[in-house]
Amino acid sequence: MLPYEKTVILIPTYNESDNVERMARTILKSYPKISLLIIDDGSPDGTGNIVKTLQKEYPGLHLMERAGKAGIGKAYIAGFKWALEKGYDFVFEMDCDFSHNPEDIPRLLEATTNNDLVIGSRYINGISIVNWPFKRLLLSYGASIYTRFITRIPIRDTTGGFKCFTRKALKTLNFDKIISNGYSFQLEVNYKIWSKGLRIKEVPIIFYERRDGQSKMDKNIVLEAIFAVIFLRLKKVFGTL
Repeated sequence: MLPYEKTVILIPTYNESDNVERMARTILKSYPKISLLIIDDGSPDGTGNIVKTLQKEYPGLHLMERAGKAGIGKAYIAGFKWALEKGYDFVFEMDCDFSHNPEDIPRLLEATTNNDLVIGSRYINGISIVNWPFKRLLLSYGASIYTRFITRIPIRDTTGGFKCFTRKALKTLNFDKIISNGYSFQLEVNYKIWSKGLRIKEVPIIFYERRDGQSKMDKNIVLEAIFAVIFLRLKKVFGTL
């Protein structure tokens, strides 16, 4: 039996009214013992109100409302702190737009038996991405190669956002010292956990481009990632990571 009752899934949202109800129902019907925390950054499209309505049906559904759009990194950090305070042993990151398949949740959770961080990997078995434009695919795959080259981290998908952390892994992180907030947040967290000597495993997934809503990717997020990788490597070299 998988420890669903000790597991919470964190989903940050901003203008996800097209997806949030369907995602919440899919997860909580499939895994009724799992908890789900929606971290909404003041979506003007009513995402938070949809979640509040659904909470009447699902006691395992929680909502964290934040004042405004502050970035995915800060949203996840707030969610991590909440999960640790509530005593959860397994904490997922997941997107709201069905680019991550809820059917893969048990495989990632099962892999935590012998690992501290499990990553749903788009690149561990070649390239497993559906309906991405070539430019974005090249950017993402190139970012993973670049990150591995600079940091020497043995992970194929360094920026993937479908993950399961053990409580042990999260407690090694000093949330106040995390410098990234956008695209590079995922790689920074991976790098810091790996640098502590914890076990990381990649589980192959198929990543699907979102069907509804709009992507949050922009050039500033990409630039942050480029410079963050170098900065993180230097901090490790000088023992200040």
